[in-house]
Amino acid sequence: MSFLLPQLASKKEVDQAIKTVAEKVLVLRFGRDQDAVCMQLDDILAKTSHDLSKMAVIYLVDVNKVPVYTQYFDISYIPSTVFFFNGQHMKVDYGSPDHTKFVGSFKTKQDFIDLIEVIYRGAMRGKLIVRSPIDPKNIPKYDLLYQGI
Repeated sequence: MSFLLPQLASKKEVDQAIKTVAEKVLVLRFGRDQDAVCMQLDDILAKTSHDLSKMAVIYLVDVNKVPVYTQYFDISYIPSTVFFFNGQHMKVDYGSPDHTKFVGSFKTKQDFIDLIEVIYRGAMRGKLIVRSPIDPKNIPKYDLLYQGI
């Protein structure tokens, strides 16, 4: 399903998307096209992209093609989804230690739609961090890896 969504293949393209997407949530899915969990997430993103077109713009980013952002966002698990609004990185409290990205795939399309709505409404009110509307049982659990400590 990754062929249904636009892809960003360089740092310049990612920078341009962050700078130019205005008044909408920018969704960047970091992963690999052939990974099974990424394909599951891409399916959800592709099916919801039309419904969310007034609130969000969705792009896929290959972790191997844009290592600068992969390192910057500390993407050690794929897929990881990062959100922006008007060039500002939006953080979401998922009840986990990491608020910078959503790791894994969403369980349902509705979970993703609800999350985008909450981020959009919070961002329109000037918030930089919002609380996740997703049921904590539907959020994948993982251990954070700290390198070099």
